[in-house]
Amino acid sequence: MPIQPPVLNIRAGLQHGDIGYIIYLHGLLYAEEYGFDTTFDGCVASDMGEFAQTYDPQKDCLWVAELDGEIVGSIAIVGQPDGTARLRWFLVHPRARGCGFGRGLLECALGFCRKRGFSSVFLWTLDILDVAIYLYRAAGFRPTEKETHFIWGHTLTKVRYDLRLQP
Repeated sequence: MPIQPPVLNIRAGLQHGDIGYIIYLHGLLYAEEYGFDTTFDGCVASDMGEFAQTYDPQKDCLWVAELDGEIVGSIAIVGQPDGTARLRWFLVHPRARGCGFGRGLLECALGFCRKRGFSSVFLWTLDILDVAIYLYRAAGFRPTEKETHFIWGHTLTKVRYDLRLQP
């Protein structure tokens, strides 16, 4: 019997269970890879809960990466009142890294922003997330602001990145 290649898929929109599973993945992976405490889970849960309750498909979107039907990544765009967009919850599970999911998710998000006519996109990330930063910079994002705080059990530096889409 031939071995079946893995089925890779990126889908847009919210389905039942997506929010909870993405919160779970964030909490689990950031604890395993960076030693974050459970206050990180609470922060992600609070923000994603608000996103789910105010979700407007005209200005917001969530993409989910699946490997053989299992969620292994995510990215979201949250439209802002000023005509800009915020990129959030970009994550790829270690077993799905190197398959192009990260680049694919980022392309989906930026394509949505262009289609919806957002003037720019911004995000906050941590300076320790080298691969994500590489992808952001390759897409044209530039750092614009830095803040260092004691959060999630560590002293961490958050960096804001911005990408101008329209003049």
